[in-house]
Amino acid sequence: MLSDATLTTYRENVTQIVDMVFTTMMGIQVEPREMAWVRPPELVTAVVYFAGAWHGAVLLECTRPQARRFAQLLMSIDLPETIDEDVRDALGEIANMLAGNLKSLLPRGVALSMPSLIEGSDYSLRMCGKRTIEPMSFRSTEDVFGVTLVELLDKPSREKSAAALE
Repeated sequence: MLSDATLTTYRENVTQIVDMVFTTMMGIQVEPREMAWVRPPELVTAVVYFAGAWHGAVLLECTRPQARRFAQLLMSIDLPETIDEDVRDALGEIANMLAGNLKSLLPRGVALSMPSLIEGSDYSLRMCGKRTIEPMSFRSTEDVFGVTLVELLDKPSREKSAAALE
C-alpha cells in the first residue's frame, strides 16, 4: 500500500499533470474534487500501461459527451456526433500524454504501451498481481472525469508465468 506521504505526493503530481495537459492541450481549466470518482453508465475509458522497472496503468474515464468535447478541443474540429475514430484517437492521445508525464516521475526503464480504449461501463479490467489503485476525480467546465493510477505491487514475471505452466 502507498504510505500517506507517497499518496500525498502522488495526488499533487497527478493534479499538476492533469491540469497541465488539459490547460495546455485543450484550454480546459480543471480542479481536483474531494469526492470519490463514481463511474457513470455511459463511460469511455482510455488506458495506457507501464512496464519495466515499474508496472501499472493510468486510466482516463469520462462520459461520452465529454469524450466528444475533448476530441473537439484537442483536434480543433467540429463537435463529433458520435464516438468515432477521431474521438477514440483523441482520448488515447490524452491518456498517452498523462502517462508520458507520469513516466517522468517513475524509475528509469519504464515503457508505455499503446493506448487502449473501452466504451461502456459494463466491463472489468483485471491486472494480475497485488495492486494499489488510486482513483481521483476532476471537475472541468465540461463535467466530472476520473484519472486512476494502478500500481502493481507483485510484478508479474516470465519466470512466474513459466513456472505456472509446468
